[in-house]
Amino acid sequence: MTQNTERNRVGVIGGGLGGLATACVLAARGYAVALFEKSSWLGGKAAVLNEAGFRFDMGPTILTIPSVLRRIFREAGRQMEDYLELIRLDPQWRCFFTDGTLLDLVEDVDAMAAKLDAYAPGTNSADGYRRFHALSDRLHQISNRHYFWKSIGGVRDMIDWRAGFSAQLMGDVLNMRMGRSVAGTVRKFVPDARAAQMFDHFTQYVGSCPESSPAVLCGIAHMQTTEGIWYPKGGTRAVPEALVQLGEELGVEFRTETGIRRVLTDENGGRVRGVETESGEVIELAAVVSNADSARTHRELLPETAPRATKRFEKRRTYEPACSGVVLYLGLNKAYDHLLHHDFVFSADPHKEFDDIYRRGEPAADPTCYIASTARTEPETAPPGGDALYVLVHTPYLRPHHDWKRMLPEYRNVIINKLKTTGQMPDIEDRIVYESALTPQDIHDRYRVLNGAIYGLASHGKWNGAFKPANRSPDVKGLYLAGGAAHPGPGMPMVLMSGWIAADVLDQDAVAPKGNPHSVPPTQKPEPARV
Repeated sequence: MTQNTERNRVGVIGGGLGGLATACVLAARGYAVALFEKSSWLGGKAAVLNEAGFRFDMGPTILTIPSVLRRIFREAGRQMEDYLELIRLDPQWRCFFTDGTLLDLVEDVDAMAAKLDAYAPGTNSADGYRRFHALSDRLHQISNRHYFWKSIGGVRDMIDWRAGFSAQLMGDVLNMRMGRSVAGTVRKFVPDARAAQMFDHFTQYVGSCPESSPAVLCGIAHMQTTEGIWYPKGGTRAVPEALVQLGEELGVEFRTETGIRRVLTDENGGRVRGVETESGEVIELAAVVSNADSARTHRELLPETAPRATKRFEKRRTYEPACSGVVLYLGLNKAYDHLLHHDFVFSADPHKEFDDIYRRGEPAADPTCYIASTARTEPETAPPGGDALYVLVHTPYLRPHHDWKRMLPEYRNVIINKLKTTGQMPDIEDRIVYESALTPQDIHDRYRVLNGAIYGLASHGKWNGAFKPANRSPDVKGLYLAGGAAHPGPGMPMVLMSGWIAADVLDQDAVAPKGNPHSVPPTQKPEPARV
C-alpha cells in the first residue's frame, strides 16, 4: 500500500458496536477503512463467556429498535435478516416486587392497561398508562424530528432556529417537558408505586437515575413497545459478529491487538492527520472516528497533539460517568420455571436505592437485580434442563475508596439473598454449578471506559441531561466520536445510531477521498430510517 493510499484511509479507534457500525457505513459509502482494536476480539462489551457448558452474553442482553441495525445493513444493500435471526419476546419483562406480586410488561398498550387495572384496581393506573404512552409517543416523534440521525451536542444543535418559531416547533419545545424528571413524569400518570417503579426502568438503558434524568427520555417507552424487544439467536454477541462479517465483505481492514496511543494532528492541533499505535507505529489517515469513551479520547489520546481541543472539551460541560454494575454469571443445573427471558427483581424503596447509587456513591443495600434467563429462548446456552443466568445490579461508578476485590464477596451475598427472597429462588445456591463475576473495576480495566461506567456518560440534568458530546468534533477537523459516551448515548440501538451518525457527518464533510472498490452504488442506498 503506497503512502498516498494510506493517507486517504479513514481510521476507526475501537471495535465496539459504534465503531463497527461506523466502519460498515463508511465502507458502504466508498471509503477505505481501517479499524484498530486493542483487545483480541471485536464487539467491545458485546462479548461472550463460554464455560462448563454454559454460554453467557457478557455485556448488553436486550436488543430494541431493530430498525437502526436494519438501516446499517441497508447502507450496504443487504438485508439484516440474511445475517441475523431475531426472536421477538412478549411479554417483554417480568417484574418481581417485595410484596410477593408479579407484573409482566407486554407490548400491546390496551393489554398492558388491562393488566394494570387488574393489578392495581381503583388507582386509575390503566387510563394513566394510556395517557403516559400517548406522551411517550409525542416525545418519540419529537426525537425523530430534532434529535436522531444527526450530530447533536446541545439544544442549539437540535433545533434549526434560523427557520423561526413555527407552531409545531413551539409545541415540540413545550412537549419536551424540560425541567421535569422521568420519575416525576411517570408518577403523574401511574400512581401505583410498583407499576411506576417498573416504568422508571426504561431509563435504565441509559444507566441514569430516573429522579435526575430529563422527562424526554420517557420516549423510550414508545420506542420499545412499538418495535418490541428481540433476542438474536446466538445471543447479542451475534450482532457484532454480523457486523464484522458485513465489514469484511465491504473491505474493512480489522486490526485487533492494536491499541492507539495518540491521535496525531497538524502543528496547531486543528486537523487530524493520523494515529500512533502503542507499539510506536505511525499511521497516516485522512480522518479518525473514535469509538473509545469520549472523555478518555480527549484526556488520553489528544492532550499531547491537540491540547487546546482537550481544554475546550473539558470546559464545555461536566462529564459525569453513568453508573457501573456487578454482573454475576450463574450456571444452574436446573432452570426456574417462573422466570421469563428478561426479569427485574425490584428493591423495596427505589428512592433509597437511587440515593445510595447516584448521590452517596455506594452500592445499594437493597438493590434491583436484572436477570436474563436465556435458556428458555435458546436452550443451547446451558446443559439440558439448566439455565445460564446473567444477573446485573447497578452500582456507582468507581470512586477512589472502592476496592472491589474486597467488596465483591459481601455484595455477592447481598445479590444472592435478593434473588432468594424477592426473586422467589430460595434454593438458588444449591442449583449453581458454575459462577463468575464482573465488577466495576473489571469493567474499567477490560473495556477502558470512564471510571467503570457501563453506559458512558450519565443522562442527569432535567434540562440538558439528554445531551452527550456531538459526533462531529467542534475542535479538531477530521475527528468524529461514536459510542455510548457520544450522541445519542448508550444502549445497543443508540450506540449503533451513533456509529451511523459519525459516518454520515464525516461523509457530509468530505474530509477523505473515496476509493473503496467494495462500496455500494448510491442508487442502492435508502433514506435514513426513523425510529
